[in-house]
Amino acid sequence: MEGETTLSPVSNWAGNVRFHAARWHRPTSVAELRDLVGAATAVRVLGTGHSFNAIADTAGDLVSVAGLPPEVDIDSDRGTVRVAAGLRYGDVAPRLHAAGWALPNLASLPHLSIAGAVATGSHGSGDANGNLATAVVGLDLVLADGSLWAPPDVGPWVVGLGALGVVTHLTLRLKPTFEIAQYVYDGVPLPSAPAAVDELFGAGYSVSLFTRWTSDHGNQAWVKGPHGGTVPPRWLGGILADGPRHPIPGAPAENCTRQQGIAGPWHERLPHFRPDATPSAGDELQSEYLVSRERAAEALVAMASLSETVAPALHVSELRTVAADELWLSPSYRRDSLAIHFTWVNDAAAVAPAMAVVEEVLAPFDARPHWGKLFGYGGFRERYERFDDFVALVRRHDPAGKFRNAWLDRILGP
Repeated sequence: MEGETTLSPVSNWAGNVRFHAARWHRPTSVAELRDLVGAATAVRVLGTGHSFNAIADTAGDLVSVAGLPPEVDIDSDRGTVRVAAGLRYGDVAPRLHAAGWALPNLASLPHLSIAGAVATGSHGSGDANGNLATAVVGLDLVLADGSLWAPPDVGPWVVGLGALGVVTHLTLRLKPTFEIAQYVYDGVPLPSAPAAVDELFGAGYSVSLFTRWTSDHGNQAWVKGPHGGTVPPRWLGGILADGPRHPIPGAPAENCTRQQGIAGPWHERLPHFRPDATPSAGDELQSEYLVSRERAAEALVAMASLSETVAPALHVSELRTVAADELWLSPSYRRDSLAIHFTWVNDAAAVAPAMAVVEEVLAPFDARPHWGKLFGYGGFRERYERFDDFVALVRRHDPAGKFRNAWLDRILGP
């Protein structure tokens, strides 16, 4: 059966990007996808649309791989799973858990497609946890000429920005399934010294601090770790929450995963939001910047000075840690990182000046942006040691620029 082809307009999840594709495709087989890619002159792939910039835009053919057979093949001997690229983490995680397995980490929301999250370097939190792409041990792609390719070394390919081909399947490293609990503390102050950063983010398997930068009173520390034992009613100047919380003031806490130390499977606690509920504000823009963990305290002190500029356009900021990796275009390439995330109001005119000031303040820290979110600056050659190697890889495998668009030209050069 042939996949869907339509001229209907498509926008991203936030509605701030309107795609310009001449055609929209949802192939139902790899063979159909290969024919489509081989015949096209311009192709981009759209996941669940949770990117906030024009990374997926094209004037040619926009493709979804969500229509491919939803394969989830667990190899218990190797401790891996091969999954169809269009599946969401929320689709795959319960099946892994039922089979006795888990992924090392998950992002804040399980609504993301696996291939899209990996291609943009998306992440969760935890001092010992790399971003989601670090779980990838194998990739299957359709290249520009329609041929299939499985790179022997995924390091150059996995955070690929869609520039190297269309991913059809990913093989992910697993660990035995586990239970975890999460606790929320209200009023935890921003850490302003390296030791305080270490104490806060070393407190659990995954730790997030939510702030609006204006005062410590509204901050929330979400600590996800082993359950059992005594939980202190006060910690790092904060007070154990007396009920469930949502990171955004006034938003419904029932949209979030279970808190208050109630243990549950990893996939029902590591994300902040339930897969069947609206994640985050649901009407927002986002940007995020990763700085070296060694300079995290300095960066937070610098950011705290921007409260009056940032707060009017901000729902909330989230601070998380990400372990270093060896993936060429990963924002945490070869450095343990602190990720400084901004959930903005959905008003581009209000967000643009605030974001510009944030980028100016974080520039001395060699901040690397999250590839799927909004950012204004360039200078990526200086921020990524293997940037020129990646550009050369793209030119070698896509010499005609079939997978390019204006956004990629801005990043990689024309």
